[in-house]
Amino acid sequence: MTDSGPAPLPTADRPDIAARLRDALLAASFTADGLLDLLGAPAYAALARSETVPALRATRGDTPLETLVRLFLLQQPVPHARVAAVLPVEEAVEAGWLRRVGGDEVAATVDVRPYGGPGGEDWFIVSDLGCAVGGAGGIGQRDEGVVLGVGGASTTLAGITVRTPVAAALDLGTGSGIQALHAAQHATRVTATDLNPRALHITALTLALSGAPAVDLREGSLFEPVRDDETFDLIVSNPPFVISPRARLTYRDGGMGGDDLCRSLVQQAGERLNEGGFAQFLANWQHVAGEDWQDRLRSWVPRGCDAWIVQREVQDVTQYAELWLRDAGDHRGDPAEYQARYDAWLDEFEARKVRAVGFGWITLRRTGSAEPVVTVEEWPHPVEQPLGETIRAHFERLDYLREHDDAALLDSRFKLVPEVVQEQVGLPGAEDPEHVVLRQHRGMRRATKVDTVGAGFAGVCDGTLSAGRILDAIAQLVGEDPVVLRDRTPAQIRLLVEQGFLEPAG
Repeated sequence: MTDSGPAPLPTADRPDIAARLRDALLAASFTADGLLDLLGAPAYAALARSETVPALRATRGDTPLETLVRLFLLQQPVPHARVAAVLPVEEAVEAGWLRRVGGDEVAATVDVRPYGGPGGEDWFIVSDLGCAVGGAGGIGQRDEGVVLGVGGASTTLAGITVRTPVAAALDLGTGSGIQALHAAQHATRVTATDLNPRALHITALTLALSGAPAVDLREGSLFEPVRDDETFDLIVSNPPFVISPRARLTYRDGGMGGDDLCRSLVQQAGERLNEGGFAQFLANWQHVAGEDWQDRLRSWVPRGCDAWIVQREVQDVTQYAELWLRDAGDHRGDPAEYQARYDAWLDEFEARKVRAVGFGWITLRRTGSAEPVVTVEEWPHPVEQPLGETIRAHFERLDYLREHDDAALLDSRFKLVPEVVQEQVGLPGAEDPEHVVLRQHRGMRRATKVDTVGAGFAGVCDGTLSAGRILDAIAQLVGEDPVVLRDRTPAQIRLLVEQGFLEPAG
């Protein structure tokens, strides 16, 4: 990038050139697996941290794959003859994918990064040079209109998205196009929007180079480009959620006060969803003095929607300001300017009485129920991605529990979910454990305490006996009144079903 603005992009009107480039990249094993084999795990992981020295050391040969890594990932000029042995150079220069430098060298005009799809697809994510990965690389020192590639937030959202076949999907703030690329695999029609026209251009390049269908690209902020009569079965967004004093960087700063952008996005999504449709977002939210953060988020949920909101991380305001100042590379500049910007962040938070900032996932599902269920929880523990099926099943269980009162629950049969184990915690040699823990080894990887009745009940659930019959047998075994046991156990059964330890049989 230069002070005159972002560099020119390849043309998006030559799908024939993109197809030839794709064939050449695949022929040279310029894929996620090919990179891992060439670079080795340490250098491959270093690239994700924007550290290039290990990859430079690993690509000192002259194989086709090493040539492509130097050209597209490391942004090094490469001799024309070496590139010509791998790519259709003249066509790539004509279409703007490459440019001539020096006497006999060519260089890439964009970053092209292999990305493995969920079904083993070989995809390629296009982004501006030097902007393949976010984080502490100082990307913000470049022009504010740059388009980033795939970072941790992008892959997190892709992993939690429900992937059932749908008619229409909407990607708000598409960036480099990763969410639109995923959606195109299971949606008949995909619409992608972005305030930055450069992002829409790069999304078109990502789709073409990945061999994916084209999508409907529209310029504008959030829902502005969407017609009043349009609704969708899936809405996804990795929005510019950073809570900052001003909208300095387009790719990350929302431009609204506090967490208003995320709130507006969530509140407006409900009316854009078809019945049963999902809206899934990453978001930041403020922890305000004197206000319960969970109540704050519940107030965001639009009418007619179930919601599952998971807070994955919380940072105090100093940690948060330092994270994003480093993201912008401000720590590498003038110390006085850095201090002034740091002060501006803290002044903004102080004025809003913000004590901390939370980060996490928000999933809405449009429901016809008169009593929507809103779950807001903190879960900072490791999970197993992808979580899309886990999230879909969560809302399916909500429907089941809504439709079954306690009597119907006791008449139902359940099965213990596979991969759930039981742990007994207590002093060595003690006759009875202090408590029993059920633990999941898949999905959310939850753990929950249960009493001896709950543990015994879960252990017997194999889908053959109703819950009521199992409780009667347990009552006889422990010498308890079966009526009392039937009265007090449904709440525990509901919790085990809601959290995914038990599933209805049949």
